[in-house]
This record gives sequence, structure tokens and C-alpha cells, in this order.
Amino acid sequence: MQIPLLDQEDPQFPDPRRALVEPDGLLAAGGNLSPATLINAYRQGIFPWFQDDDPILWWSPATRCVIQPSTFHRSKSLAKTLRRTDYSVTSNRAFEEVISACSDPRDMEGETWITEEMIEAYCDLHKQGYAHSVEVWREDSLVGGLYGIAIGSLFCGESMFSRSANASKIAMAHLCRWGCESGLELIDCQLVNSHLLSLGAESISREVFLTQLHSNRDRVVGWDFLGSAESPQRLAFTW
Repeated sequence: MQIPLLDQEDPQFPDPRRALVEPDGLLAAGGNLSPATLINAYRQGIFPWFQDDDPILWWSPATRCVIQPSTFHRSKSLAKTLRRTDYSVTSNRAFEEVISACSDPRDMEGETWITEEMIEAYCDLHKQGYAHSVEVWREDSLVGGLYGIAIGSLFCGESMFSRSANASKIAMAHLCRWGCESGLELIDCQLVNSHLLSLGAESISREVFLTQLHSNRDRVVGWDFLGSAESPQRLAFTW
């Protein structure tokens, strides 16, 4: 079964419900990674995911992994870590460093889906105020973080990384804590994995996800409290 090939200059996405069953969620190919195209895709529940040698591939999987900020799970060990004072957490202070760290290969073949083209595209989104990062520091060293796209009262999480134990969990904990105070309704984690499930993530159907997306994508959330490229913030909470 063939998938639509999008026009490079004016890509028009098909209904995400038309995505393939196998491979799960593959919807279309082609188009471009301009800020307007990416935001249009995320507003419809579609995201890009491809390797260097592939065309741009767009996905909308049948099952979506999400976290509700209010139900974020802190294990006893994570709760203990969050009370320590030997780390600090910021937002939007080092977006390019975070996405570059997330792009580091994680398998023996040295492959990564966060290509140079993707890095450039998301850095452009960051400069326009759509993409945000959360950074975890020990002294002056970046040891963990995450990044994603703000769509209304949803945060579309793209990737996270850790260079020390629990660093990415610390970043997610602070994002969820900030989200509970700022009106963030949902964090879209896209694909299910055991790391996310340990943090309280759940699987929902594409239909349920799209319903929630359409209800929240135009809501106003004070993303300025998370900081901007020009004015990063320190996220400090009493746990």
C-alpha cells in the first residue's frame, strides 16, 4: 500500500486516521521541515521521524504514549533525588546543546533519527518560541534534559537524554511540576517505552489522542513562564 508524497513547497497532510497499520502510523512522505509545516503537522497529531538516508517521513501511530502532568509518578528513589541540592534545572538556556545531546547515537550502528536537518529545523522553532528545552546541570555541566514543541496546552515531547543517573527523569519531573501550575494538560510522548511508563505514562488510542489534541491545541498557556531563547528561566521547586 502506497502513502501520499507531499508537495515540497506546499505540503498538505492527509487525515492522520489514514495512517498505515504496518508500519504502524506511517502517514506520508516528502514535504519540508519549515516552521509552518512542522506546526501544522503537530496541530494535527502528526510528527516527522526518519533516518538520514530516508525521505522525510510523517507518522501518526494507532497508539499514543502520553503523560498527564498531575499523574507524574515519582518513585521513592526519584523523590529522594529531587530533594538533593547538587543539581539545578533551567528551561530554554541551552536548547541547541540539548537537541544535539539527544541526537547522539544510542546503538552499535551509530544511527540517529535526529539528523542535522532536524536539528536546524527545531532550532528555528525554538527561536520562534514554539520549541522549548529543559536542562539539568551539575555545576556548569549539562547532564540531562529534554525538548519538545508547545501546541496550546499540550507539550509534544520529542526526546530526552541523560549523562548521569536520573537526569532525564529530573527534567521531566520539573516540566510536569511547572505544567501543573501553568495549565499544561498533556505531554505527548509519541511512542511507548519502559522509561516513560515508569514515570506514569499511559497508552491511549489515536482517536482519544486526537480528541484531546483538538480540545487543547488552541488554549492559551503561559509558556513565557518557561522562559524563551532570549530570557531563559531557572525552574526551582520545593519537593
